[in-house]
Amino acid sequence: MVIKSFEELKAWQKAQDFAVKIYGIFGVHKDFGFKDQILRAVLSISNNIAEGFDRSSNADFSRFLYIASGSCSEVRSMLHLAARLKYISDNEKTELIAEASEVSRIIGGLIKSLKKNKNNP
Repeated sequence: MVIKSFEELKAWQKAQDFAVKIYGIFGVHKDFGFKDQILRAVLSISNNIAEGFDRSSNADFSRFLYIASGSCSEVRSMLHLAARLKYISDNEKTELIAEASEVSRIIGGLIKSLKKNKNNP
């Protein structure tokens, strides 16, 4: 199956769902510095997947996927901090980190498939 648009990518879909969830939790938060940072990071995940998809090569796409994965790690780090600051419960932290980890795994699988396709023309 040939994927024709980034909207078809499971990684992009899951990243969008995750961003909606993070926005729902932190979108009206009073700590504006924290809110701004976590929202920018979570937006960066799906946006980098989309931007990379429309680049001219698998190498470019892969580079953007690595950036998306890094943004996912940033969100996970901020979720740990959010729990320590009592912005979210430990249960919320566990659930959200599991979701972020799933997004990271899917992105990692996409990176591996791009490498595999590069090695097998």
